[in-house]
Amino acid sequence: MAGERGAADAEAEVINGKDRESHQRDLYESLEKGDFPKWVMYVQIMPETDAAKVPYIPFDLTKIWPRRDYPLIEVGIMELNRNPENFLAEVEQSAFNHANIVPGIGFSPNKMLQGRLFAYGNAQRYRLGVNHHLITVNAPRCPVHSFHRDGAMRVDGNFGSTLGYEPNSNGEWQDQSDFAEPLLRLEHAADHWNHREDMDYYSQPGALFRLMTPAQQQILFQNAACSMAGLPRDIQIRHIDNCFKADPVCGAGAAKEFSVSLNEVSIA
Repeated sequence: MAGERGAADAEAEVINGKDRESHQRDLYESLEKGDFPKWVMYVQIMPETDAAKVPYIPFDLTKIWPRRDYPLIEVGIMELNRNPENFLAEVEQSAFNHANIVPGIGFSPNKMLQGRLFAYGNAQRYRLGVNHHLITVNAPRCPVHSFHRDGAMRVDGNFGSTLGYEPNSNGEWQDQSDFAEPLLRLEHAADHWNHREDMDYYSQPGALFRLMTPAQQQILFQNAACSMAGLPRDIQIRHIDNCFKADPVCGAGAAKEFSVSLNEVSIA
């Protein structure tokens, strides 16, 4: 829980030049000697009624929720405490899916999330089969009474002779409305949350830039210039224009690093 630390391109080049598996080796060796990495998990909670009041679309993943308005709430600590014993069984066969949720959690109108709700499960069904949830690494720790039956590679009892329809006279598979997904309130049409209606692309990046130290800002300029070194000059200038819209100091620093005169930048 030492916090995050990024590397400048020059530093990353040296590290990767000596050992291209540096991150994986660091993680593996740390776990082997018992130096377990830990992460503190937080959530931010916004009252549903606030969604229509804040000056940004809260379901746009390119935006953040300011911590002063919605403070971080600590949930617990996530610790990675061992290396996998068998890579195929525990890593390659693992299947993650945004649609796997516990009662009490619903799905927001986040467009990326809505796409992933289908895409991840579909990918796992193609990659591992329709019953991938029965593979040991993916299987629930506690018994689950589920409508999911049959299909290729069903290797358990498949719920035996339990009835396969509901309602029935045996009381099997009864609907449990207490565990239903919370209702999603909509205002006006379902297309209300059109991310393109929010044209403020710069205030939040500017606020983040101003939180950086001068050293961090310089690394930002250098990394951007290195990443865009081979691009046409008009695209580089467009990037500098965007930096100016976020913060004048950011724009000036980017222009200097790109060796672009301020006379060439429309917003300077």
